[in-house]
Amino acid sequence: MAEVRSLILILGDQLSPWLSSLDGADPARDRILICEVMEEASYVRHHKRKLAFIFSAMRHFAEELRERGFQVRYTRLEDPDNSGSLSGELARAVAVFRPQRIRITEAGEWRVMEMIRAWEGVLRCPVEILPDDRFLCSHAQFETWAGSRDSLRMEYFYREMRVRTGLLMRDGVPEGRRWNFDQENRKPAEVDLFQPSHARFPPDAVTDEVLALVAARFPDNIGSLEGFDLAVTRADANRAARLFIDEFLPDFGVKQDAMLSVDPFLNHSLLSFYVNIGFLNPLDLCRAAERAYHEGKAPLNSVEGFVRQIIGWREFVRGVYWLKMPAYAQVNFFDARRPLPDFYWTGQTQMNCLLITVTDTIRHAYAHHIQRLMVTGNFALLAGVLPSAVHEWYLEVYADAYEWVELPNVLGMSQFADGGLLASKPYVASGAYIDGMSDYCGSCRYDVKKKAGPDACPFNILYWDFIGRNAQKLQGLARLAPVLKAWAAMPTDRQEGYRRDAAAFLESLCASLAGS
Repeated sequence: MAEVRSLILILGDQLSPWLSSLDGADPARDRILICEVMEEASYVRHHKRKLAFIFSAMRHFAEELRERGFQVRYTRLEDPDNSGSLSGELARAVAVFRPQRIRITEAGEWRVMEMIRAWEGVLRCPVEILPDDRFLCSHAQFETWAGSRDSLRMEYFYREMRVRTGLLMRDGVPEGRRWNFDQENRKPAEVDLFQPSHARFPPDAVTDEVLALVAARFPDNIGSLEGFDLAVTRADANRAARLFIDEFLPDFGVKQDAMLSVDPFLNHSLLSFYVNIGFLNPLDLCRAAERAYHEGKAPLNSVEGFVRQIIGWREFVRGVYWLKMPAYAQVNFFDARRPLPDFYWTGQTQMNCLLITVTDTIRHAYAHHIQRLMVTGNFALLAGVLPSAVHEWYLEVYADAYEWVELPNVLGMSQFADGGLLASKPYVASGAYIDGMSDYCGSCRYDVKKKAGPDACPFNILYWDFIGRNAQKLQGLARLAPVLKAWAAMPTDRQEGYRRDAAAFLESLCASLAGS
């Protein structure tokens, strides 16, 4: 066997030919290692659909590399000699190839990076760790931007990213002379019989094998594999991206905060699966959206909103994650301790908004950002659920969820568990918000118009209870000053009524947990 220069380990969310560890790779001198291992498949109880998507995407990407001439050592989960861990599979490969070095692009998750940093000493082989330049902002650049700020606001970071990339800029000024168009993007949606259909990709033979594997090995995990239709190749992911730009981007903006019971996707791109696993280049995607604007095919409010999600939020939360980990995973500003209600796994609740959102999540391993923030996240925050339990649930159930992107979004944005480092206020709302942005409330067992009593919308009751019990901690948040003033001015008997109703409702949650 010819001497192997580099053994290149590619992780399951690094399925990009432009990956830094593949830069300069020589099929004649280097070998590639990709492995499915139980350690990564089970450190949380991932949604069945998520596991099937990742495993199938990995297998297809290995074939793509082989077609480019690379020799790929691929460990399948069912292989009898599979050690079950990344470290074990790397050790086996090193014993076979005896490479001059191990080459790897930095991992997205803190847990995995800690493992990688130990490999050189354990394996007695040099390990070259390369930056993940698929992101537009490096760790050092974000740390410089964050400086000594007590709070980090995405809006200011986003403006710098717009200037740096030149996206939607004209002579140093933002297109439309505004940085964002949120005011145009907060409209409810109506059922549209002429709404285009999102791309669907029937399973091929490789995916069928993976679906059978996941069904057999993870029978008790949340979710269904029925109707699996995600893209598992780069080619199909690019087809989905083109369809979004052509058919869905024009109305993406006005519908991005809306929720409809009969349409869980609306005009959302459904591309986060493919960006986060490495199939799609985020900057290329933004440039394609920008071209649609310049060609008059999509309005500025839609294009700006889409671009902001990628070069704004996505880059921002990744920066926060690496700046503040590992301590960030334990933040709990409100000292919330309640267990996550069982209906987050079953969808069995009389609250229609939660029933629909959780049921969609179980079926699709997906819910869009307003469902995540203002339904499941809002309820957990109002109910005082332990933030780490909320974080783990989101990591388990969504096929686009990796800890670097999910954890700051949940703990910082959704649960305000960092006390305002990432968000300027807790994203809590009564039932009126959900009623205004969805068609969920009309058929609910609870009355969204009622503020008190057993038939009142639980979001209404819990909202004021949350404000009351956390009033002292919320002092100083300018955006909540009017709400705190309203609570302080509320008659004592009304305050006590909210507290009684909330206590009764939360006690019923605890009782259902005890009986489950």
